[in-house]
Amino acid sequence: MSAVVVIGAGAAGLLCSAKLAQRGFDVTLLEKMNRPARKLMITGKGRCNVTNACFELDDLISNVPTNPRFMYSAFSNFMPYDTMALFEELGVSLKIERGNRVFPQSDKAVDVVDALVRYCKDSGVKFIQAEAKAFECENGEIKSVILSDKSKIFCDKAVVATGGKSYPLTGSTGDGYILARSVGHKVTAIKPSLVPLVCSNNFVPKLQGLSLKNISVTLFEDEKEIFTDFGEMIFTHYGMSGPVILSASSHIRNMGNKHYKIEIDFKPALDLQTLDKRLQKDFSEFSNKDFINSLSKLLPKKLIPVIVLVSGILPNTKCNQITKEQRQALAHLLKHFTVNVSSFRPVEEAIITSGGVDVKELDPKTMKSKIVDNLYFIGEVIDVDAYTGGFNLQIAFSTAAVCAENME
Repeated sequence: MSAVVVIGAGAAGLLCSAKLAQRGFDVTLLEKMNRPARKLMITGKGRCNVTNACFELDDLISNVPTNPRFMYSAFSNFMPYDTMALFEELGVSLKIERGNRVFPQSDKAVDVVDALVRYCKDSGVKFIQAEAKAFECENGEIKSVILSDKSKIFCDKAVVATGGKSYPLTGSTGDGYILARSVGHKVTAIKPSLVPLVCSNNFVPKLQGLSLKNISVTLFEDEKEIFTDFGEMIFTHYGMSGPVILSASSHIRNMGNKHYKIEIDFKPALDLQTLDKRLQKDFSEFSNKDFINSLSKLLPKKLIPVIVLVSGILPNTKCNQITKEQRQALAHLLKHFTVNVSSFRPVEEAIITSGGVDVKELDPKTMKSKIVDNLYFIGEVIDVDAYTGGFNLQIAFSTAAVCAENME
């Protein structure tokens, strides 16, 4: 019976270990933290967005902006409906929410984690709390995994499932990149993805804490539109965060070299002409009031002083003195409110890491290294990442499944 060491008890490591053990492998699962799947516990705001109910392969691939072609085999082998069926079998009832996001019925990530850990234990996986520091190689193959206390675990095969560098307090500290480089693998540049954005406009701190729903955002790279989305966001003391902003961040590839800005449409349900008529109506109703006191029916309280400032209309201008040109310019501002993006927040605040073990050096049908014959990489440590909405966990599960089911 072949001995396999899996390094990292996150989503990918747990699923891969259980499936390998069910196939008869002698599996040891190493985890340096005091409990498995710490990062899985905090995904989806503690609710765990396990996958996306996206059942067409091409649709699934279209949600992977980084190295999507590499994922064809893994996704074909283990689709979102396979993930959903597995968790239902493991006793976790699921539900589908907006954007086809799939959550446990209980809204508790711990139910997902407990199910995966139980799946491993019931399948015969041995858990060891230890940190893998290096590989011992002989004739181009891994013979053992060296732990931080210098002890060794001998193995016939090793699987690296250590995650990326985001949320380091959960154990994702980039260990897998060090292990990969130590045996000759190339690791592409690491950067945050699905991460809040830092913005340079001086009005941003005034909007701190403002949460917006049903807005639309458009991301521009050097004046070229590259992404648009509808949903929720929040202003922070440094810039912007929230679902639509995190999704936009994954499209920013040349931060520092190109100029990025986000246009917010505060009223996407109204076209420009309809919005202008709405402003006419409000200004007529408040004709003798100051401009700054006329927008309370249209906008959140915190947003009004900033809109007034950016509009260039003096706050104490009476509504009946606002010109047609000023009113139309205001309508345009509400549909194209521009915020300049200056940088990402640190990788430690990112939901996932973009970059990782170069996919050119991995077999997409097995996740096996093309450099070291008995080494495999699965999950976020690989240079593949997707949009928010459960797609990144599906990458973890699909790469884990294809690895476990095709290991010889």
